[in-house]
Amino acid sequence: MKNPTVVMKTSMGSVTIELFADQAPASVKNFLAYVNDKFYDGTIFHRVIPNFMIQGGGFAKDKTQKPTKAPVKNESTNGLKNTVGTLAMARTSNPDSATAQFFINTVDNGFLDRENAQDGAGYCVFGKVVAGMDVVNNIRNTPTQNSGGAFTNAPVTQVVIESIRVVP
Repeated sequence: MKNPTVVMKTSMGSVTIELFADQAPASVKNFLAYVNDKFYDGTIFHRVIPNFMIQGGGFAKDKTQKPTKAPVKNESTNGLKNTVGTLAMARTSNPDSATAQFFINTVDNGFLDRENAQDGAGYCVFGKVVAGMDVVNNIRNTPTQNSGGAFTNAPVTQVVIESIRVVP
């Protein structure tokens, strides 16, 4: 079976992402459930750290956190690495707490891979940008500010995820 592809339309342009259903089946199934529910429409990239990653998918434009489905088990043992352009599941300190939020690595972040992670669990990579890395880099370079709570390193001008859709 071919890996699914999605297009994420943002206020700064479109990004095409291949999802690794063969190597991260639970994470991809979880992500696609949110995509198919149109959950990501109108969410924002709320955390942008240029030499690290851009994170989004959990907060609406009014900065309220969206209610999520049950968490998914961490699949960081799949052998995929947190390299430039890969997507990984965001989570809390509990390794099995990932729900809707994801991040795109803007540099190689080997310290997030299971074998190097301080917590011994690491972060599950489940996809990779295959087109639109220029858009990711434009988001990465957007000016940020600290507006409290989850909005440390938040873009001064909101970067909105307008939609994420599966490519037929």
